[in-house]
Amino acid sequence: MEIILEKRKSLNINDDFGIEKCWNEMTELLSQNEMETINYLEESTEKDLYYISEIFEDVSERFQSEQIAYLNFETFYDYLEAGVRKEPETTQLTDLLSEVKDSLQLR
Repeated sequence: MEIILEKRKSLNINDDFGIEKCWNEMTELLSQNEMETINYLEESTEKDLYYISEIFEDVSERFQSEQIAYLNFETFYDYLEAGVRKEPETTQLTDLLSEVKDSLQLR
């Protein structure tokens, strides 16, 4: 996963093909085992969570379609909140947390 994340981080924002390829690879890896995914998210850095958030809905759908208890935005919000507590000076994660908070209408 780290190799794919590093590749994704290095891609130009206009490299739609490369970004989509990374998204597909990340989704495939994170959709294999729910508990491993949860553990991975809990240990992820702020920057990694920022990029993983791009495919979070796809991963959630995969778990749901396999009738496994799936990760949802509220769970993801909890991970983001924990990340902000670990690294409060970062803005990417704080901005992402704000977006998720707005989508959940948590105030």
